[in-house]
Amino acid sequence: METAGKFYINGKWIDPISSQKMDVINPATEEVITQITLASEEDVDLAVAAAKRAFETYSQTTIDERLGMLERLLAIYKRRYEEVAQTITAELGAPITMSREQQADAGVAHLQDFINVLRDFKTEETLHNGETLLREPIGVCGLITPWNWPINQIVLKVIPALATGCTCVLKPSEFTPLNAMLYAEMIDEAGFPAGVFNLIQGAGPVAGATMSRHPDIAMMSFTGSTRAGKAITRDAAENIKRVTLELGGKSPNIVFDDVDIEDRITFSVLDVFNNTGQTCDAPTRMLVQRSIYDEAVKVAKKVGDAAKVGDPSVEGNHVGPLVSHIQYDRVQTLIQAGIDEGAKLLVGGVGKPDGMNEGYFAKPTIFADVNNNMRIAREEIFGPVVAMIPFDTEEDAIRIANDTPYGLAAYIQTPDDAKADRVARKLRAGMIRINGAFPRPGSPFGGYKQSGVGREGGLFGLEDFMEVKMLHRP
Repeated sequence: METAGKFYINGKWIDPISSQKMDVINPATEEVITQITLASEEDVDLAVAAAKRAFETYSQTTIDERLGMLERLLAIYKRRYEEVAQTITAELGAPITMSREQQADAGVAHLQDFINVLRDFKTEETLHNGETLLREPIGVCGLITPWNWPINQIVLKVIPALATGCTCVLKPSEFTPLNAMLYAEMIDEAGFPAGVFNLIQGAGPVAGATMSRHPDIAMMSFTGSTRAGKAITRDAAENIKRVTLELGGKSPNIVFDDVDIEDRITFSVLDVFNNTGQTCDAPTRMLVQRSIYDEAVKVAKKVGDAAKVGDPSVEGNHVGPLVSHIQYDRVQTLIQAGIDEGAKLLVGGVGKPDGMNEGYFAKPTIFADVNNNMRIAREEIFGPVVAMIPFDTEEDAIRIANDTPYGLAAYIQTPDDAKADRVARKLRAGMIRINGAFPRPGSPFGGYKQSGVGREGGLFGLEDFMEVKMLHRP
């Protein structure tokens, strides 16, 4: 990629002020794809200044004008769809079939939904008391996106910023920077004015912290670890800027004894293995009712034994590598912790799969007889690791499910609609997925407790990027 070492600032690809480089690694081969430049504080200042200038005029554009640019962007994205899928496979290691069907597809689904919502969006309304409420763009937005679902998160932050009349500076993960550069090229081709969208690359402690503290940034939107979310919140407090956060998860998956065991356990295991377990709302704590627990363990072992790990460039439903050596080492540490704490290892374990000496491949792993005090039940592993925990009663399941610092998602498996509804209302999580239901574009995505603040997607996603102004007339 010709632009790999450059930043997109004020409508142009420019050479950064910083000279610090970082290799972008293909996680399947450990080979260097290219190099990027890591932004300095001065680079961040330059991007923010461009966004601040552009806000003066872009904030005054009409919804129809912005809709036209978004619709052009959607057409360009569809034309370059395969490039996006191939790029994500190369830098993240997501198997190409999954990249096409899930990773790249998110860029179409969310953008189309934002366009649909924006068409009916009201920036002015009369309240019940007769006074006038206005919704206006908040200002310059700092956007920091993760590596695990890169285009998904870029679209969920960049598009509502642009749709509402804000301007922005995007810092994607330094581990998966290339899809963001593709997106910058598309935004440029779609005709957004110079300075409205700016792209830098960089590490959190320098670029991310500078953005969070910057006095000219009105809002920070971050997706990533809870640890980093806390740091961003502290930095942003200096200027009392708005902060929205989508953070970690340790989602419970409650499997009741009235299910089709083969079907629901198979779904539950494979849902964790999807994206190599690198999904914040993955159902990694599988709570199974004791009366079917032994049978569920047998099914889980069968599914785990059948799981294949392979080359992400090859089509198929196999598991790819983890994104980096850092992530590989973390997953190995937590698998070993599960063994050391006495969980029963059903499938997988430490080390790489047989015959795979290169790449950050981990063994799909399933533990049984886990209790909720073990590290593998409390910490976000972010790898293909399932922890099976038995429970006795409905109340027992709810207690274990809620016994976590996180609250991003929860899953319920039962054909009993009344029970599913009753349990869902007692779970402290932002999203409850019943019998494998998948969140639709436009539904608010986010969680309770240490899983974040705010919601992304659809109307809720737009409103997070807007201020409310009241007009009081005599």
